[in-house]
Formats: sequence, C-alpha cells, structure tokens
Amino acid sequence: MATPYVTDETGGKYIASTQRPDGTWRKQRRVKEGYVPQEEVPVYENKYVKFFKSKPELPPGLSPEATAPVTPSRPEGGEPGLSKTAKRNLKRKEKRRQQQEKGEAEALSRTLEKVSLGETAQPPSAPQGSRAAPAAASDQPDSAATTEKAKKIKNLKKKLRQVEELQQRIQAGEISQPSKEQLEKLARRRALEEELEDLELGL
Repeated sequence: MATPYVTDETGGKYIASTQRPDGTWRKQRRVKEGYVPQEEVPVYENKYVKFFKSKPELPPGLSPEATAPVTPSRPEGGEPGLSKTAKRNLKRKEKRRQQQEKGEAEALSRTLEKVSLGETAQPPSAPQGSRAAPAAASDQPDSAATTEKAKKIKNLKKKLRQVEELQQRIQAGEISQPSKEQLEKLARRRALEEELEDLELGL
C-alpha cells in the first residue's frame, strides 16, 4: 500500500498525521527529497533473472500464428490428444467396468431367485429327492442350536467357577465386607446351577 503524502505550500512532502485507536494523534512526519518507503522499493533482480524475463518465449523469426494450438477434433472413443495405447487402455477399462457391473447384476438376480424359490412352498406331489434336500438343510439349524447350547453351558460353568472362587475368598477372610455386586453374584448361584442342569439335560 502506497504511503499517503501531503505536500505543503513550500513544496515539502509530509506523511499525514493519523489517529491511533485510542484517539490520540500521530504527528505528521517530513519526508526527505528522494526518499522511497520500504514497501515501494522494487525487488532486486540480478542480471540472470532480468535476462530470462526479457528472453522471448518463441525462437527468433517464428511467428506467434504458427504456434497457435490447433484444437484437435475429439476422436470417437476417447479423450482428445491420447495416444493409441492410451485409447486402447481406456477402452479395456471401460469394457472391464461394464462386465463387472453386468456380473454384479447377474449375481444379484441369482440370489433373488434363490430367495424367492426358498420362500415358495413345495407342492405335495414333489419327488423324494427334493424332499431330502430341505431335511438336510434343517440339520444345519440343529447343529447351530447345539453349538449355541454348548456356548451357554461353558459360560454358565465359568460364572459358577467365579462364584465359588468369591465364596472361598470370603471364607478365607480375604474379603471382609463384600460389595453389593458380589453379594448379588453369590445369591444367583442356585439359579445358575438350575439353568446349567436344564441345559445339560436338553443336550
């Protein structure tokens, strides 16, 4: 930003007085003849920088019209200015993408068909081979249920072990005043044992 100078009747230059934010005034300052403020001093450029700035962009004798860029007509299947290999690669990518989308659509339609076939009820006159297939499928949920029961039994045994350890620690005197949660754990022991018995009988 250029410094605002004020010239008086004698021809002397001054920097005008300005007001500070607190309301007081800065006095005007006299500027010596030939003084250039720091922000107005041009940036120093050595001879090499000056040479490269003055150097013409085009070789001597070449007219700017000859170098005007010719707008290439866009080829049918690709971006302007691409080499043959780049165009070929672009076509391959496009083809691969289309095949992938097509494959995803087919997979989706197949899964939908399976779901719709699974939901429709089988007619009573279905052959024996088709009846055997659902029976095999029903075995899978049973195995899943047994693994679920086994997990529950394992979990209950672990809880019972923790209750027994807690009771032993209380009897040994390690815990003089058991907390509310510890007392609740001890009170649940009988219920845990009953649940474990029921599950083991169910297996």
